Amino acid sequence: MTADAADLTAVAGFDRPLPVVNEENAHFWRGGADGVLRFARCNACGALLHPAPVACRYCRSADLGVADVSGRGVVVGATVNHQQWDARFPTPFVIATVAIEEDPRVRVITNLIGVDVDDAHVGMRVRVRFQPVEDVWFPLFEPDGGDVDELPSDETPPDGHHRWVRPMLRTDKFEDRVAITGIGMSQIGRRLMVAPLALTVAAVKDAVADAGLTLDDIDGLSTYPGSGGEGGFGEGGVSALAETLGLRPTWYNGGSETFGPAGSVIAAMLAVSAGLARHVVCFRTVWQATFAAQQRARDPRGANPNSMMAGLGGAGRRVLGYTAPYGVGSAANHLAMCASHHFRRYGTTRETLGWVALNQRANAAVNPRAIYRDPLTMDDYLSARLVSTPFGLYDCDVPADASVAVIVSAVEAAHDLAKPPVLVEAVGTQLTERITWEQSTMTHEPHVFGPAAHLWSRTSLRPSDVQVAELYDGFTFNCVSWLEALGFCGIGEAKDFLDGGRAIARDGGVVALNTHGGQLSAGRTHGMGLMHEAVVQLRGEGGARQVTNAQVAVVSSGGLTPAGVILLRRGR
Repeated sequence: MTADAADLTAVAGFDRPLPVVNEENAHFWRGGADGVLRFARCNACGALLHPAPVACRYCRSADLGVADVSGRGVVVGATVNHQQWDARFPTPFVIATVAIEEDPRVRVITNLIGVDVDDAHVGMRVRVRFQPVEDVWFPLFEPDGGDVDELPSDETPPDGHHRWVRPMLRTDKFEDRVAITGIGMSQIGRRLMVAPLALTVAAVKDAVADAGLTLDDIDGLSTYPGSGGEGGFGEGGVSALAETLGLRPTWYNGGSETFGPAGSVIAAMLAVSAGLARHVVCFRTVWQATFAAQQRARDPRGANPNSMMAGLGGAGRRVLGYTAPYGVGSAANHLAMCASHHFRRYGTTRETLGWVALNQRANAAVNPRAIYRDPLTMDDYLSARLVSTPFGLYDCDVPADASVAVIVSAVEAAHDLAKPPVLVEAVGTQLTERITWEQSTMTHEPHVFGPAAHLWSRTSLRPSDVQVAELYDGFTFNCVSWLEALGFCGIGEAKDFLDGGRAIARDGGVVALNTHGGQLSAGRTHGMGLMHEAVVQLRGEGGARQVTNAQVAVVSSGGLTPAGVILLRRGR
C-alpha cells in the first residue's frame, strides 16, 4: 500500500453519513469523479458561491453556473476533536475550515489528511484529495507546502461593520416605552428528571409573583424556539403554556429565527411599545441534561444525544448540508475553529480563555444556585480533558435543566408594581454577517459585530458607562468575542485585557463579567439566565455577588448565529 493510499485509508474508516445529492450540489459532491473541485459561480460578477444559491449575494444576479477551481486553499480554522459525538468518527481527528484560493470568501468544512493531528494548524497551504464512497467523492485536504504569510480576511473586517448600521429614523425610541418588571427561575440542576413544562410553569409563576401581578394580568407570551424545540431544547412553546395555565394572550410569539434566545424579550418589547400588550411573559426552558440521560437509558450504544449528528445518516438515510459528513457534532467544533483563527491572528492563548473560566467559577462560588461552585485554578483548567481544541472541559457550558422567565411591561404600568422597574436603554439586532457558520466571521464568534455596532448607534452611552456585562458563554471564546465586539477592549486585545482576570472581576475591574457564574459554572440556561442576572444586579439584589453601584448592564444573547444584545439601566 502506498503512503498516499494509507492517508486515505485512515479516514476511510469513518462511516461518514452520505449527503443528499441533487442538481443543486452534484457539482460539489461528484466533482471528484474526474479529480476536479467545483463550486457555483456567478456569471455576472465572477464570484464563487457556496453553498449553491439561487442568486449571487454580491451582485444579486440570477445568472449562475459552475466553475472548476485548482483545489488549493488555506486552513483558516482547525480543531482536533476529542469528544465522541458519534461512534462513526473515532477520535481524535481534525476538522478544518479551508478558504479556497480563487475566492477566499468561499470556505469548506473538511478533514485534513496526511498530517499528524498535533501538527494541523491555521495558515497551512492545502490541496484537495477525494475520497470516493458510493456515488459521492468527499473533498478532503492535505498539506501543500508551508504556510501563508497573511491569512485571508472575512467579507467585512472586524472594525468595518459600523458602515452597515442603519441609523434611527426618529429620535424617540421604542425602548423608552417598556421596562422589565419581573423575573423568575425554576429549580436548576444537572438532571432533575422533571417534566419541562412543569419547570416553565414554576418560572412563570415566580416571575409573575416577583412583579406583583397575577396570571390574569398577563396578556402576552413570548418564547424561543417555540414548539419546535425538540431534543431537550424546549417545553412545547406558547401553546403548551397557554393551555396549561388557561391563559388568553392578546399577543404571542415563538420561533428560532430571532435575535438569539433572548430575541423573545426584544419581540415582547416591540409588542408592548406598539400597544399590543401590557405585560408579556418571556420564557426559555431547557432540559437537555435529562433528555440525554433518558436517551442513554434507552440506547446506551447510541450516538451522543447532545450531538448535532444524533439521528443523522442512520439506516441508509442521507443528510442535508456540508458538515455532518466530516464529523462536526457540536457548536463546539465550529466555534473552536473560530478560536483557532483568533489565536493565530492575534496571539490569543488557552490561558486567555482560562481567565474567563476562572472568573465565572469565582462568581459561582457566591451564588447558591450555581451548579459548580468548587474553586478552579489555572492548572485545573489547563489539565482538564480536551473536547475540541483549543477547548477543554472548562471552556464548555454545563448542560442543565431549568426555566427562566422575564416580564416585559409597558412603562406606564411599571412604576406601580412590586419591584423597581429596570429600564431598557437600547437593543442591537442588525444582521451584518452571514448566517451559515463556516461562511461567516472567522476571527470571532459569528454575529457579534452587527448587533454590537447597532446597539451603540441607539444610545449616547458607551462601554465605559457599563458596570455589568452578562455575555453569552456557551464557550469561553463567546465572551472573548463579545468583549472585543462591544468595545470593552480593542479588536485582538483580549489577551492583554484578560491577563490575570482583573479587568473582568466583580470587585472593581473594567466591567464585571457574568456575575452569577455564567453558563460555564451556574448552568446552561441558554442566555435567559444572563438576562435574569442583569436584572438582579440592577435591582441591587445580588447579595454576596452584588456589583457596587451597578447602574448599567449589557446582556448578549446567542452563541453563534443569530444573536442580539440589550442595554439595560437602573430605573430612577
